[in-house]
Amino acid sequence: MSADPATIAFYERNAPRYTASFGQAPSRHLDRFLDLLAPGARILELGCGAGRDAARMIERGFDADPTDGTPAMIRKARERHDLPAREMQFHQLDAVSTYDAVWAHACLIHVARAELPAVLARMHRALRPGGWHFANFKLGDGEGRDPLGRLHNFPAPEWLEEAYRQAGFLVEEAETYRGEGADGVLRDWYALTLRKRAG
Repeated sequence: MSADPATIAFYERNAPRYTASFGQAPSRHLDRFLDLLAPGARILELGCGAGRDAARMIERGFDADPTDGTPAMIRKARERHDLPAREMQFHQLDAVSTYDAVWAHACLIHVARAELPAVLARMHRALRPGGWHFANFKLGDGEGRDPLGRLHNFPAPEWLEEAYRQAGFLVEEAETYRGEGADGVLRDWYALTLRKRAG
């Protein structure tokens, strides 16, 4: 299991332009998610990009561990926000009961469908009992590539929620909304707030 080479190559080539366009304000869902957590909670961020969300976590007093699978993005996060960002692809996550939350904004969309269950299981294992998780996905009817050549899993809500349940997560909240990605295509997105059982 490994990241899609064409998708990684896109972000490596386009990190300066991509982070300039999408790297300013924190995610619209972030503060509401952080409000669920205890003060000082340890948060793993997957796909941190230029670090906008991790910077906000630290600003609010949380212990953030920002990671990304693209070296160019890690450099941007360190340069722009002086973050302790580190390189890690999803399948390399091997932590056990280490984090109070896993934040994965617009990044798990690039995991191949066949590999998503294993990634979800790794996140579940990395969370402490009662830990929280957020992720959002572009909805669709099957795996494919966007106009920029990036791999997307394009799930249906029911398929996605079942994958999370199989990994042991409880779905606490789900929201469908319209959003435009880097490819300029306006799509339906699905935001999930989930939790690992407390015991």
